[in-house]
Amino acid sequence: TFTAWCNSHLRKAGTQIENIEEDFRDGLKLMLLLEVISGERLAKPERGKMRVHKISNVNKALDFIASKGVKLVSIGAEEIVDGNVKMTLGMIWTIILRFAIQDISVEETSAKEGLLLWCQRKTAPYKNVNIQNFHISWKDGLGFCALIHRHRPELIDYGKLRKDDPLTNLNTAFDVAEKYLDIPKMLDAEDIVGTARPDEKAIMTYVSSFYHAFSGAQKAETAANRICKVLAVNQENEQLMEDYEKLASDLLEWIRRTIPWLENRAPENTMQAMQQKLEDFRDYRRLHKPPKVQEKCQLEINFNTLQTKLRLSNRPAFMPSEGKMVSDINNAWGGLEQAEKGYEEWLLNEIRRLERLDHLAEKFRQKASIHESWTDGKEAMLQQKDYETATLSEIKALLKKHEAFESDLAAHQDRVEQIAAIAQELNELDYYDSPSVNARCQKICDQWDNLGALTQKRREALERTEKLLETIDQLYLEYAKRAAPFNNWMEGAMEDLQDTFIVHTIEEIQGLTTAHEQFKATLPDADKERQAILGIHNEVTKIVQTYHVNMAGTNPYTTITPHEINGKWEHVRQLVPRRDQALMEEHARQQQNERLRKQFGAQANVIGPWIQTKMEEIGRISIEMHGTLEDQLNHLRQYEKSIVNYKPKIDQLEGDHQQIQEALIFDNKHTNYTMEHIRVGWEQLLTTIARTINEVENQILTRDAKGISQEQMNEFRASFNHFDRDHSGTLGPEEFKACLISLGYDIGNDAQGEAEFARIMSIVDPNRLGVVTFQAFIDFMSRETADTDTADQVMASFKILAGDKNYITVDELRRELPPDQAEYCIARMAPYNGRDAVPGALDYMSFSTALYGESDL
Repeated sequence: TFTAWCNSHLRKAGTQIENIEEDFRDGLKLMLLLEVISGERLAKPERGKMRVHKISNVNKALDFIASKGVKLVSIGAEEIVDGNVKMTLGMIWTIILRFAIQDISVEETSAKEGLLLWCQRKTAPYKNVNIQNFHISWKDGLGFCALIHRHRPELIDYGKLRKDDPLTNLNTAFDVAEKYLDIPKMLDAEDIVGTARPDEKAIMTYVSSFYHAFSGAQKAETAANRICKVLAVNQENEQLMEDYEKLASDLLEWIRRTIPWLENRAPENTMQAMQQKLEDFRDYRRLHKPPKVQEKCQLEINFNTLQTKLRLSNRPAFMPSEGKMVSDINNAWGGLEQAEKGYEEWLLNEIRRLERLDHLAEKFRQKASIHESWTDGKEAMLQQKDYETATLSEIKALLKKHEAFESDLAAHQDRVEQIAAIAQELNELDYYDSPSVNARCQKICDQWDNLGALTQKRREALERTEKLLETIDQLYLEYAKRAAPFNNWMEGAMEDLQDTFIVHTIEEIQGLTTAHEQFKATLPDADKERQAILGIHNEVTKIVQTYHVNMAGTNPYTTITPHEINGKWEHVRQLVPRRDQALMEEHARQQQNERLRKQFGAQANVIGPWIQTKMEEIGRISIEMHGTLEDQLNHLRQYEKSIVNYKPKIDQLEGDHQQIQEALIFDNKHTNYTMEHIRVGWEQLLTTIARTINEVENQILTRDAKGISQEQMNEFRASFNHFDRDHSGTLGPEEFKACLISLGYDIGNDAQGEAEFARIMSIVDPNRLGVVTFQAFIDFMSRETADTDTADQVMASFKILAGDKNYITVDELRRELPPDQAEYCIARMAPYNGRDAVPGALDYMSFSTALYGESDL
């Protein structure tokens, strides 16, 4: 094996050896062998035949081997000159290790391990081949055949080989290698098959010749790996860009659909419809908006991560489609929140307005019904001509009766004015049924004016006959005069006792309760007045009976009978306890409302400061980070988990807030925090911690991609924080310059230094905002020495795959690259139009440049 290996190199110098220990004794062919395999010139050899000349030549060879970092243990020139077989073979193995095997390195392994790993990878796709060592793994010959077939498939029909025919397999491989690959036959197939454990050094020597024979293919594989890596980065980045565009489009479309709904302030006519609108808004805040808040936050995180990856892979920054920048999303979101602002307040005000309208409308109908009931038949009565045929006493009676009616009419003037005032207020509050209210009010007013005119006309007629009246029963008159106001008082009392009320605080219901108690205190005096009026009627009855007055027991001055007075009085007495019950129930409701206010206030006064505290803590954490970035990331994620675990308290507060709204509670003196404050604060808290985590993740990406050590990262963070004196998370230009100088960056105060600093600022602050973020600072500190792929490197790799041609073919791409990445290149490469072009030639140069050019997206 060693002889064959030596001759494969000596043949290039036009000589051969037949016996290693004999032919190397004078040192001449040994020196020649070293010059051929190293490509260097050794010291001039001694041409004499004496032993001293031979020892000198061998020593020159051994010194050259030692100069290449090889330790020669127990090998001396004398033993080589004397033809010591063991020493000579040991020396040759040392030369093979150094010049044929040592330079083999796969993934930074040792020479032997690298050669073994190369063999394993190349033979992995072949069945019945399992290379684990350099002895028995090669006995069946399939390993040698697989190496040849992998690189030159046209030389061996691998499918016809059998594992149980090792001699045929070995001889096939050795013959093909010698004939087509210029690898001399170093072993006999019979010796390998007939040995339990073939010689490891011999196998390694033979296999190393295969490795060097296929070194060109190895370069192509390396080039293909580089191209695959670059294409994978581009494919991943393009997918991230498409994902961003879709997420941005969906979010903007949702905002576009939602804003008109929030800006719609068209009021409904009924409480039920407005309550449904409020419920729809609650569903929006509770169910529909929170996922969109998370999508917006994730969109910003994806955008930042994508830009970081583009910077790390030496790609230009991603520019989204027009209208889909993060700033556009933020502007659209701001428009959404502006539309949302005040919508809930408007809903509640509308509900309060409708509640007030319903109350006023009911009050209007009640007063109008009472008035219409009272006026029923009054016009016909005033238009009677009964005084024309009445007796003198009847005339006088009619006059007195008319006076009583006028008194009653005047008493109803206040109710008519109240009806008109309520109708006016309903109009001002834009009550939906105002036309029917106005029509009814107008009818009442017109009727009232007509009653006044008729009353005046009848009085004038009665006064014309007043002189005809001689007597009048003063008792009936007194009865009528006292019964009318008392009756009116009872009607007013019944109306007040049945009056609906609307209150929002305990103080208001207590005021109504106090007024009711004062009313009840007047009942004893009212009862005395009732008994006095009934006493007058009894006295009239007594006089009629005594003097046989022809009045048929009726009072000509009033229609109010003692029976009516007693009936209304009994009704008043029944309404009093009902009013008591209604006031008690309302008082209990207001107490419940106050409990809800206190319950909400107690929680809000804890949650609000808690959110503010967490926001401040996150601000400190983002500035004062300690330990490794992974420690910081784990700490932030644990911190985020603790914040998310607080969500049930927010949900509980939402539940309390819904109870408050359902109870129509519009103010709360127990807290300055509204549910809107809590919602906005909570959303900002979740967004802030997510952004802080994303910043650390991007720092880890930067550190790993740029090869920044944890110590360097800590040094950068400490320097940045030292000059970030206002803890804003950014540095101004002068602070940034001082930070660079503290890290050893040479920036002079002369014009050249100012120009250099201006160049640096254009890199770290491309938008000229006047501040430098920590991420931009890290990018700058790492990019100066970063080892990143370039267009030239990718172009050089394609050139290797193309066999040094200026173009590459579809077959070459499909042979050298994985299927998906080969098709990726074929779909995007432009046709090659050079003078040396062939049909189907593709331009890999413009493609390589485009990989690092502007994105289509």
